[in-house]
Amino acid sequence: MNQERLYKVLLGPVISEKAAGSEDQVVFKVTTDAEKAEVKAAVEKLFDVKVEDVRTLNVKGKTKRTRHGMGKRNDWKKAYVRLAAGQEIDFALEG
Repeated sequence: MNQERLYKVLLGPVISEKAAGSEDQVVFKVTTDAEKAEVKAAVEKLFDVKVEDVRTLNVKGKTKRTRHGMGKRNDWKKAYVRLAAGQEIDFALEG
């Protein structure tokens, strides 16, 4: 895989109460054309961890009412990354 592509696949972590519930699983927002193999390679390279499994799903954008009528938010893709035993990624802000 292209080195530059690995840096563009992951858009950021999904920080939510539901996503934080599991110790061995991390949730990322990824590009809509990302494949499971690309997500796995990107997480292993960027965070220096061992990935066991990747599950992806497409999230449909919400329809919202605006003053100009109905609008729609963009669709996006989410990846659930299960880490190997003993591995972890810490997104806590230091400061």
